[in-house]
Amino acid sequence: MRPLVLLCLAAIAACARSAPISTTLAGDDALERARAMHTRIITIDTHDDIPFNFATPEVDPLNADRQVNLEKMKAGGLDVGFFIVFVGQSPRTAESYEKAKADARTKFDAIHRMVRMYPDRVLLATSPDDVERAKREGKLAAAIGIENGFVIGKELPLVQEYHRLGARYMTLAHGANNDICDSSTDPSGPEHSGLSAFGRDVVREMNRVGMMVDISHVSRDCMMQATALSTLPVIASHSSTKAFADVPRNLDDEQLRAIRRNGGVAQMVALAGYVKVDPPAKRAAIDTLRQSMGVRGGRGALASLTPDQRAEYRRRLDAIDARWPGPNVADFVNHIDHAVKIAGIDHVGISSDFDGGGGITGWRDASETMNVTAELIRRGYSEADIRKLWGGNVLRVWRANGR
Repeated sequence: MRPLVLLCLAAIAACARSAPISTTLAGDDALERARAMHTRIITIDTHDDIPFNFATPEVDPLNADRQVNLEKMKAGGLDVGFFIVFVGQSPRTAESYEKAKADARTKFDAIHRMVRMYPDRVLLATSPDDVERAKREGKLAAAIGIENGFVIGKELPLVQEYHRLGARYMTLAHGANNDICDSSTDPSGPEHSGLSAFGRDVVREMNRVGMMVDISHVSRDCMMQATALSTLPVIASHSSTKAFADVPRNLDDEQLRAIRRNGGVAQMVALAGYVKVDPPAKRAAIDTLRQSMGVRGGRGALASLTPDQRAEYRRRLDAIDARWPGPNVADFVNHIDHAVKIAGIDHVGISSDFDGGGGITGWRDASETMNVTAELIRRGYSEADIRKLWGGNVLRVWRANGR
């Protein structure tokens, strides 16, 4: 139990770097305060992945065995989810571009279908006004983001078409280079030295139609170039800080300052490997587990398993985590603290990457969302600050991009 002297904000922040989320102050009422606060503020998670069969009898968005469903959002006080149209990279051929367009449309259709299935619970949000209306009406809001500009291939008009379908941000690249720009994780290295000439046209077109430019996943050169080129505020929809986890996906201090200068927002992500880097022994154990159960790939990799196999996978993964504890909410909020220190309170937000790999101790799914707020309260963030972190900053950027 922490001594009461740790009520000092600086000491709380220092202690939280190593303390588990279950460790709280004597008489701590932060969770109850968080619960009350969530009735007053708008909370937005800017990255929630979906499978291709989302909003079907196989994957009911109300209560499917997923990290984000409508029931878990309501229970955790999470008001808004950006549901993601993600299509993985494949060879850059005419056939692949056509398939990517079809796959993107499948996911757009699924998100729209969810809203039709549960009109009394959720509405489609294509503007900040829609988000605010949903809050007033006691409904959840579903926004749409695109992950991986590969879905436009080389067709610039698709930016406007996807905007028409509801997309309000697009991540320029994902795990590999595409025709727009370089990825931060392409094993072959950079191809365009940042943005391609086509990529510069894409950024300008996104500005024109009112779609936020998402600079998560892309190479550092692409990120800096796109942020400088964009005449409207950009978003890093799911990226944490290199200061606490030095991995290619995360943002260094110069990048955070660039986002501040642009007026954008950096959404810290609760993806374990980007919150705290695992030791090699733990990574080897996880690799062995994945191989033994036939789990391949990243996003959506567990979708091929039966419910019993998923339960077994999670049980064995929990055993690995028990041996090498992964990050917790306190570790995650360290990233928020650092980003706020460098970029300022007006340029930082929160995302999960749930159902795409996200999840940490204390915030394993949407039902535990208030634990993040409670940790922010423990560290001395005011309600006004938390309102900005949980949604106000995103709404500002979104509104600035609106057309």
